[in-house]
Amino acid sequence: MTYATVMVCLALDQSNEARLQVAGELAERFEADIVGVAAAQFAPPLYFTDGAAAQRLIDQEEASVKRRLADLEAQFRAATRNRGGRAEWRSAMDFPARFVLAQARCADIVVSGGQSPAFSDAFALASPKDLVMQAGRPLLVVPDHVNRLDLRSIMVAWKDTPEARRAVADALPMLRKARDVAIVEIPEHGDDRSAAMERVADVAAWLARNGVIATARVPEAAANEPAAIQLERIAGDVGAGLIVAGAYGHSRFRELILGGVTEYLVTQSARSVLLSH
Repeated sequence: MTYATVMVCLALDQSNEARLQVAGELAERFEADIVGVAAAQFAPPLYFTDGAAAQRLIDQEEASVKRRLADLEAQFRAATRNRGGRAEWRSAMDFPARFVLAQARCADIVVSGGQSPAFSDAFALASPKDLVMQAGRPLLVVPDHVNRLDLRSIMVAWKDTPEARRAVADALPMLRKARDVAIVEIPEHGDDRSAAMERVADVAAWLARNGVIATARVPEAAANEPAAIQLERIAGDVGAGLIVAGAYGHSRFRELILGGVTEYLVTQSARSVLLSH
């Protein structure tokens, strides 16, 4: 397994340098094609006029969106000019999440920026929360301050679920390039730690059969500390440049409402995160 096509999702009114850098490095490492995508939609004001004045406003705003999409294409072309492989650009006047989710069919992995916990503009931004739950592809979330793809040390945040199993399989190409891989399960209060050790040991053994040497780690349960904070601390201890994790939604409500750890990894993690659902 490898990544033959890397897709990078650019956004209006957000920094795109980090995600372009990481997507370019990913494409180079795996000799992959790279596809840049962006979309935006004119957001009508709450108080609107009518007649000719309304049409002029619509025309002006749509022209502005098209110019900004053209600027994103120029940024993508400049960032990929000296990269190996084929570079392709796709954009549209559309809702960003809808357009990007449709284009994800052509990619092996999608690269996105992170997101603050604040409300995001669905007219200008494809939220990583939408992408990870609906793309059907692994999502690599890159915080704005990250300046390179660091695969020397990778931490797998394990939970015995289909999503985590899928994430580890999706991450295999990157795991094979890592020098150190740690499989970490955070036990919940009252969990049997020996059973957790058995689970992560199984994952490490599976990875070994697939060419990846990994260590298994289960910390003592910390009842008063959220699992996301424990994972972030352990990632710092092992020097992880990347966290691999399953993405979980609360199906009782709707898929786009993420679980606590997934929410943290998408919005606040200090390092890049590969998520699969």
